[in-house]
Amino acid sequence: MRKKPSFLRNLLSFNQHRKRWGAKNHAQNGIDSASLKKQIINIGDAKQTRGSSKSLDQHLQDLRQEFSGQSELIFYHAKLIVLIRRGYKTKKTFKEFQTLWANEHSYLKKKLNLRWLVAATDTFVEHSENFEVRSVSMMVSILVNTIKIYETENYLSKQDEIILTKSRIIETQSRLIPLFEGLSSFTVGTDDTLRHFAWRIKPFFSVSPSGLILEEVWHRLQIRNTAFSRLRYLHTSNTTKWWEEDFN
Repeated sequence: MRKKPSFLRNLLSFNQHRKRWGAKNHAQNGIDSASLKKQIINIGDAKQTRGSSKSLDQHLQDLRQEFSGQSELIFYHAKLIVLIRRGYKTKKTFKEFQTLWANEHSYLKKKLNLRWLVAATDTFVEHSENFEVRSVSMMVSILVNTIKIYETENYLSKQDEIILTKSRIIETQSRLIPLFEGLSSFTVGTDDTLRHFAWRIKPFFSVSPSGLILEEVWHRLQIRNTAFSRLRYLHTSNTTKWWEEDFN
């Protein structure tokens, strides 16, 4: 695996300088978050970006299209992440990012999609000086990226719609199904693995702000089309359920 570029290498890299050229034109000193929440971006249909232009101006222009129909505050959050990733006054910009999450965590955790919630926690992992915040943020990244990998594998194998085999569901309930390295399959319908997982993860929800994101992500994974929600649909034991009924 290629090593992560060092600070010195990034500092001397012409490519990195080019990627943050013009950043000062996009930096904002102080914002009125209440006002930005009321301003809705209206530039046609929203279109998610894939990759990024080396030109910061072009990248932010493309990214703004992704947030059409949403508030300027949501775009401002994304812009801070871009500036941080491109190395523009990293400490100062990250401080603004922290302030935004401190003041607007309730709004952000509800309005951001999973892509940008993970982008937020990745930013805390790389730049927070609080190891507890970094650790909980990493939990979010591991959880979502693991799901991203296996759902991609489902797509590659043309399993856009997961077809469950009833005989195999019953088989998990009657015998141990070995997977690898001592792991065995989930006992569909009654297994308490995820209930214990939920109990263990819950105390980390109190770590601000990354725990708030972790809680939101955990709940969303129970209702989106993931292995969690698919197994939830098949679960029959009330004593071992792992989800909150009042979350929607």
